[in-house]
Amino acid sequence: MPAPFFFSFEGPEGAGKTSVLTAVLPEIEKIVAGPVLLTREPGGTPIAEAIRNILKSDESTGMDARTEALLFAAARRQHLQETILPALARKQTVVSDRYLDSSIAYQGYGRGLGYETVWDINQFATEGFMPDMTIYLDLPVEVGLARIQANRQDKIDRLDKEDIDFHKRVREGYLSLADRFSDRIKTINADQALDQVIADVIDSIKQYVEVHS
Repeated sequence: MPAPFFFSFEGPEGAGKTSVLTAVLPEIEKIVAGPVLLTREPGGTPIAEAIRNILKSDESTGMDARTEALLFAAARRQHLQETILPALARKQTVVSDRYLDSSIAYQGYGRGLGYETVWDINQFATEGFMPDMTIYLDLPVEVGLARIQANRQDKIDRLDKEDIDFHKRVREGYLSLADRFSDRIKTINADQALDQVIADVIDSIKQYVEVHS
């Protein structure tokens, strides 16, 4: 059995992470030949889920950008300590719907706090612990927001409601990260048929595991 891996999935709003994760999880179990834990951020533990409720609530519209960044980092710390690291210690591969890159993209770029500020906060939170591989589902902002309006009207949260310029800055952040960490982040074109996106993701993970097992 290969060593357990830590995979994260990233993408802007409407990128289809949930649909892709649902489809690829059974395939990941086959590829790594072992158990896989699916988790999410913010969340994954009772404490982190409580923080998630604050971050997602419409009542938090007046939240300061630094407060937001610190809350995401706090949730991430608890998630790492209580869920991710124990699972890896049990030889269980972990797949997380978002991780540190989300904070860089959304708070560093989207909120304008800057890469270094958000990176430093999260280095303290994670002690430098990063995924083995990150799948970034990329698509134009206009396409993603149109998908949300068409398919997720009942699940639109506080961040979904930000203006288009915010979402464009988020995507710019993700693309910058994909360039900076090209050895870790694999960019997948999410502006294509879902079946093809799923196939591309599975191929990328399979190639990674074959090389690193």
